[in-house]
Amino acid sequence: MPRDHINEIYAFLAVARTHSFTRAAAELGVTPSALSHSLKGLEEKLGVRLLTRTTRNVATTEAGERLKRQIGPLFDQIDEELEAISSLGGSPAGSLRITCTDHHIESIFRPKLGAFLRRYPDIRVELDMNYAFVDIVGERFDAGVRIGESLERDMIATRIGPDWRFSIVGSPMYFAENDRPKTPFDLDQHNCITLRMASAGGFLRWEFRSPEGKDLRLRVEGQASYNTIGHVLEGAVDGLGLAFVPQELTAPYLDSGQLIEVLVDWCPRYDGCYLYYPSRKQNSPAFSAFVDFMRYR
Repeated sequence: MPRDHINEIYAFLAVARTHSFTRAAAELGVTPSALSHSLKGLEEKLGVRLLTRTTRNVATTEAGERLKRQIGPLFDQIDEELEAISSLGGSPAGSLRITCTDHHIESIFRPKLGAFLRRYPDIRVELDMNYAFVDIVGERFDAGVRIGESLERDMIATRIGPDWRFSIVGSPMYFAENDRPKTPFDLDQHNCITLRMASAGGFLRWEFRSPEGKDLRLRVEGQASYNTIGHVLEGAVDGLGLAFVPQELTAPYLDSGQLIEVLVDWCPRYDGCYLYYPSRKQNSPAFSAFVDFMRYR
């Protein structure tokens, strides 16, 4: 394959992944105009249109999607093998991209990441906060984080966190003006701070388990809504209403008295979080080092 074909395919894959000439150009270290010229040349050589361009977005055509799906993983494998070979001469090296939520960043990665980066100075880690169920292969992520019950098929999973549960919390200021709910059915009388979930097609439903073991999923309502757990938690601290957030995040606020927990007996525990990834990622020394370091023990 001619060298210019290789460069043009790398350029196409960057645009197809980011859906943006500007972001892809920044990633590749070229100008958007040079990138556009390169893509036009590839389309002319292949005789098909690979991308459709609008004022807001760039999308792949049917031919472009096939090229991305069939050729993209091969180029990823080349990059991984080159990183693996370069690591033979010393410590693991390379770049890792992980898709996760802000909860995972705060409770799982933040406590360990500093020590990991100091131990492996030639490894770079990008944590991409996203609540959607991302196609980690198509979007060129090395791995993603999910709870055990929602893992994808054909993926390897390594546990990186303990069992956990949600916590229903409100501020002393909020409870000074509102009674504490005795059951989840009392929540319709409360101002609940909601979390918008792209993967759920709306707002996250609050999940409970009755003393008799019956599972409940309730749609709650309130005046304030956010699309990140961190902001929901801050809203509760500010007295905007009740929040439904992972217990690990509420613990410091409960200890300090800034938040009060309710409905504890109705909040079930869940299987821990897992790092999930395609089997080929095991070939990368940098990724193997990351998995081993983050493994829950």
